[in-house]
Amino acid sequence: MKSIRRHDIDWIRVLAFDVLIIYHIGMFFNTWDSQVKNNITLNWLAYPMLFSSLWRLPLLFVVSGMGTRFALSYRTGGQYIKERFIRLLIPLLVGILVIVPPQVYAERLADGDFLGSFWAFYPHFFEPVYPEGNLSWHHLWFLPYLLLMSVLATPLFLKLRRDNNVLSQRLRQCLTKSPYYLYLFTIPLLVVEFTMEPVFPVTRALIGDWYALVYYFLLFVSGFVLITIGQAFWKAIDKIKSIALLAGLVSFQIFWWLGTTLDSHFLIPVFKIMTMWSIILAVFGFGARHLNKASRILVYRNEAVYPFYIIHYTIIVLMGYWLMNNSMPIFLKFLIMFAGTYAGSWMFFEIVKRVWFLRPLFGLKRKRATLSN
Repeated sequence: MKSIRRHDIDWIRVLAFDVLIIYHIGMFFNTWDSQVKNNITLNWLAYPMLFSSLWRLPLLFVVSGMGTRFALSYRTGGQYIKERFIRLLIPLLVGILVIVPPQVYAERLADGDFLGSFWAFYPHFFEPVYPEGNLSWHHLWFLPYLLLMSVLATPLFLKLRRDNNVLSQRLRQCLTKSPYYLYLFTIPLLVVEFTMEPVFPVTRALIGDWYALVYYFLLFVSGFVLITIGQAFWKAIDKIKSIALLAGLVSFQIFWWLGTTLDSHFLIPVFKIMTMWSIILAVFGFGARHLNKASRILVYRNEAVYPFYIIHYTIIVLMGYWLMNNSMPIFLKFLIMFAGTYAGSWMFFEIVKRVWFLRPLFGLKRKRATLSN
């Protein structure tokens, strides 16, 4: 497969991280547990935030798998693994040392567990692992998971990247008959949902987080396979994008009703997976139709998205600590946090991209990307 840049996938990656930032701001205002919490919370936020939580992270792992397929079209396995360590492990270590400690510090201040300055707190950050202690990678958990998956999947990907591999050929044949064969990808996800989700609660700790590891790994591999299928995939999602969107919205309504009406029901996992996969298919379908265009905005935002991801949650937590007991209206607090998070992340990116030794520390390549024709 030739190395072809798909601008729609870049846009989907950028917009998915936008959803992530808004979601994290919403955590300050909803009733779910978070590091800092507004003095007034909103029950109704659970509905839109639960909806986005079903497909937001799965979408990012699928996109990561797609990006891996493009990367392996012109890299050896060894080159790819080396690049993954540079782009993922270095920012993770820097993030743990520099980006995450202010988050934990603000949380400890909010809870009354620490009263001193940040510099007095910093040595305590390396004491026992969070939540009993302070040491954590918090929102950067995505990086070690993706790194581990990338290393483990490379031997498989080197076989699957061959256009004539049996799996890709069979899937192309199926999709030629009907685009609804794309829902075959839900079968292993349903197996994991039924067998592992009740046994292994999600911890984001990597070690022992078996359900999350297997679930996201399947999505990561699915993204790789979908790109390997090629035009058969793009033609299929174009045909079913509207139906997939409708199926995802209806499935979520049923999932919500079952989850809020019944303590448990065997169909809840079914509608959870149906919502997730249908929305993902719809995103790629509409994205391929409307977003596959080069632009200078995309070039800028595609480079900025990684530093934005690294810094945004620290800004949210610090602003939340400053605003949590303020009496101003919730809507005004949201606007301040939204504007402050994007402004702060933008300033962080503008500094990082201009300082050559900071670029690799926060996931940027040494040379800035240029606009493709």
